[in-house]
Amino acid sequence: MRELAIVEAPSVLGLRPSGVQDLPAALLGAGLRDLPGAVAAGRVDAPPYDPRRDPETGVLNPHGIVRYATSLADVVGAVLARGSFPVVLGGDCSILLGNLLALRRRGRYGLLFVDGHTDFYQPAAEPTGEAASMDLALATGRGPRVLTDIEGRGPLVRDEDVVAFGFRDAAESTEAGMQPLPPRLRTIDLDRVRAAGAAEAARQAVDWLGAGGTCGYWVHLDVDVLDDAVMPAVDYRLPGGLTWAELETVLRTAMSGGRAVGLDVTIFNPRLDPDGQIAAHLAGCLRQGLSVLTDPV
Repeated sequence: MRELAIVEAPSVLGLRPSGVQDLPAALLGAGLRDLPGAVAAGRVDAPPYDPRRDPETGVLNPHGIVRYATSLADVVGAVLARGSFPVVLGGDCSILLGNLLALRRRGRYGLLFVDGHTDFYQPAAEPTGEAASMDLALATGRGPRVLTDIEGRGPLVRDEDVVAFGFRDAAESTEAGMQPLPPRLRTIDLDRVRAAGAAEAARQAVDWLGAGGTCGYWVHLDVDVLDDAVMPAVDYRLPGGLTWAELETVLRTAMSGGRAVGLDVTIFNPRLDPDGQIAAHLAGCLRQGLSVLTDPV
């Protein structure tokens, strides 16, 4: 049984204090605390939030995000060093930078980016300067240098070592003027997931991530990849998305084979889930997805 080390990372530096900072407490209270093999591995609190857009970078809280990324990387790195599997509960999507920094310190790793949005905005096209809409761009080295070359290790992940999976924001992002995804970054959008089936699409993603020279891959989960009908507790809603069963299949496939090295969960906003039913569904889905790692062999 693999030890699952739960790290609380309730940063909203890349978004705003809308409620996503309550994600760790909500999911732990809904059952994640009782996952087989789960241990508490610490909490990383964020620097104070500044609502003013930085005039040099055009991004909210850029220096705070960098400080947070290095602190989170220290905690995640310690989990990895002892051979455990980090499960990082955000927070907004900018926590991805800290998780990838922990891996970049160790070598070359890939990224399965499971998100309803591609998060590839440049500051000039992001209306409010939220890094949570730029995290994949920043992680692949596109954006202000302070955020793309943390510790002089940028980019944190190479284009060819990324698969963006399940997104459905192409029309919205094109209209907003988001920079295009680079040709070497692999993509499987929602339509392709539906055409192939969740299991086959996830296997394709995992095969791609295993074909390069990486030491493994991180799994980033933004819960807005789920169908808006079952996951309305997010700040930026889009029609459509994966079903609970499809997400469970994707997670189980991603966790199989021994190459997944960690998972983060972001953007769920418990304040939009007053009776806790969505948190319970999400915790159950994660439990099933992670059971590949915890079921006795």
